[in-house]
Amino acid sequence: MDSSVAAALMVRAGHEVIGATLRVFDYSGVSRCGTCCGPDDIHDARRVADALGIAHYTFDVEDRFREEVIKPFAEEYLRGRTPVPCTSCNDRIKFDWMFRRADEVGCDLVATGHYARIVDGRLHQGADADRDQSYFLFNLRADQLARLLFPVGDLLKDGVRGIAREISLKTAEKPDSQEICFVPSGRCTQIVEEFASGDLSGEIVDRSGRVLARHDGYHKFTVGQRKGLGRLGDEPHYVLSIEPGTRRVVVGKADETFATGLHCGRFHWIGDTPEGAVRGSVRVRHGHAGVGATATATDGCAAFVFDEPVRAVTPGQAAVFYQDDMILGGGFIDGAVAMERAG
Repeated sequence: MDSSVAAALMVRAGHEVIGATLRVFDYSGVSRCGTCCGPDDIHDARRVADALGIAHYTFDVEDRFREEVIKPFAEEYLRGRTPVPCTSCNDRIKFDWMFRRADEVGCDLVATGHYARIVDGRLHQGADADRDQSYFLFNLRADQLARLLFPVGDLLKDGVRGIAREISLKTAEKPDSQEICFVPSGRCTQIVEEFASGDLSGEIVDRSGRVLARHDGYHKFTVGQRKGLGRLGDEPHYVLSIEPGTRRVVVGKADETFATGLHCGRFHWIGDTPEGAVRGSVRVRHGHAGVGATATATDGCAAFVFDEPVRAVTPGQAAVFYQDDMILGGGFIDGAVAMERAG
C-alpha cells in the first residue's frame, strides 16, 4: 500500500514513472503469506500500475537474494549473533540493485514507500514515529540519497491509506506486512538449519561455566531472551551471550543483562567521519526508543558510552546514531560493555 501511494504521488507530481517489483523468494506451497513481496503483492502491484497508467516490471532476484540476504542471515545466527535482514535487503538488494536498473532504463530517481525523509541530502526519521523505517536505512550513501525520494515520509499512515482510498487503489485496505519475507512460517530456525553443518545442541551455563541445563540448538536463542530456558533456579534467568564455538548459551540474572556501552567493528557514517567525541542518541534495535550516548569513531569503528544502562544489547543488531531526528550513521553491534555489578 505504501509503495502504491508513493507511485501515485510521483504520477500526480508529473513524473514519468516506471513501477518495479522484486521477486525475492519462491512462495510455492505457502498457504498464507503476510510479507511485502509475496505473489499476491506482485499481482496487486501490477493492478495498481494499470490503474495509474504506468509501465510495470517484475524482476526475479531470488538467486541474488538468497546469496546476499538469506545466507548471511543464517550465518549470523550460526555465529551466535541476531541479524537484521531488512537492513541487508535494503542495502544489497533494493537500493544497490534498483539504482543499477534505474540507470539501465534511463531513470533519474528512485522512489520507495519507506517511512523516512531526506532533508538537504541527509536521512531523517519519518513523520510517523510509529512507522519510521530510518533505522533500517543507515547504510545509504550520500550519492544514493541524492537520487532517492520517499514520497510518504512526511505523512502519517492514516493519511497514506486515505490517499489510497481517495484514488481507489487496489491496495488501499491491505494490512501491513508482518513476517520476515523469506520466513513465511515465522520460524527462523528452519532457515538457519538449512545452512548448518553438524550438531547445534549444547549446554546452558552460568558465567562461571556451571552447567544448568541442555538446549537443542544455540541458534534458537538471542541475548536478553528468557522464554525457552525452562526453570534454572529460584530467579528468572536470561541469555547473556552465545558461544558458537562451544555451543554454549550463557545465562544470568536480570541485572546482568544491562550494558553501559557498545562497540561496532564496522560503522558507516553518512557524510564525513567526525573527529573526537559526538553527542546524540543511539537505538540498539528496531523499536528501541533510543538512549543518549557519546560516540567516538576510530579506523572505521565506533564505540558508544550510554547515558544510562541499556538492557539486551545484542551482537548482530544495528546500532543507529541520531542527532534529533537525523541519522548520523550506523553499524552492526559486535559487543556490549557490561554494567559492573554491585559487590
